[in-house]
Amino acid sequence: MSTGRTLRTHHHRKSVKLLKNFLPFLIGIPILWGIQLISPPHIAIILVNVGVNIILAVSLNVVNGFTGQFSIGHAGFMAAGAYTTAKITLALQDTLLPGLSPWLSTQTIFLMALVAGMLLSGTMGLLVGMPSLRLRGDYLAIVTLGFNEIIRVFIENIRWLGGATGLSGVPPYTTLVWVGLGAIATISMARRLVSSTHGRALLAIREDEIAAEAMGVNTTKYKIRAFVISSAFAGLGGGLLGHYILLVTPKTFTFIKSMEVVGMVVLGGMGSISGSIISATLLTVLLEGLRGLDQYRMVMYALLLVILMLTRPTGLFGTHEIWDVLSRYFPKRKAVQKA
Repeated sequence: MSTGRTLRTHHHRKSVKLLKNFLPFLIGIPILWGIQLISPPHIAIILVNVGVNIILAVSLNVVNGFTGQFSIGHAGFMAAGAYTTAKITLALQDTLLPGLSPWLSTQTIFLMALVAGMLLSGTMGLLVGMPSLRLRGDYLAIVTLGFNEIIRVFIENIRWLGGATGLSGVPPYTTLVWVGLGAIATISMARRLVSSTHGRALLAIREDEIAAEAMGVNTTKYKIRAFVISSAFAGLGGGLLGHYILLVTPKTFTFIKSMEVVGMVVLGGMGSISGSIISATLLTVLLEGLRGLDQYRMVMYALLLVILMLTRPTGLFGTHEIWDVLSRYFPKRKAVQKA
């Protein structure tokens, strides 16, 4: 009897845990679908850009914030994901998978292409991270900066990838629902990672790498894992962006794009998931609002970051989350104990 009860309890806990993991997606799909239906085109463009930038900022925060490293080549991994996804969908856009409707076949192919883009970006992250993350200091920043430029120049000189003009005619598969689900997946990944044993090892590395090693933490292994995960989700952001603007070109993935994402992480707080979400939203809306002032928008963007560094060096939230800040103003009432 006790064994059967234990098994039922175990299965119940697994079911509850599985439901909690999928609950954000189950709630998000109808909400995102509704927003997509009622949003005017110009609002939809801004929302898609916000969602893509949330994916990029949160994924970069895994390395720059939670691990305490400094990567400035996120756009390079975006490019890898964008080109991989685009080449697959361009090759299979007229293909129908057996047993599926045309719409479902298209969505399945797009999902597989996004996963392939993430795998290639993650593999590139592994190749870049293995030599550079074995060392301490600013080596990762130097290597990722070089990688960003190398991948851009490489793509520009490969005719199969469209050269400097890029790949045009990319299928318009990205919707607000796809971007929203990508953002939810990225945020869920970051939250689960931070609360796991792996995440605690990353935080230990950020606080004191030498002490973490002395306590038996394999710092190189954990840093490489974090970098691979971050790179893979950068590829997801690149794939979604390419299938929304319908053009994948090297000009989209320059060093300036990498620095935009770094700025979002710094503004929100290096080590804050909610900070990355809010800063990505604010800066995306700001840059869209200044689109008519092309000559001054990046100057104003840089000026905002300078002012922030002078007033709040740790960013808007530092290493805290928005729910931690709110708990200060709305403390939980302590239960009154009966005598």
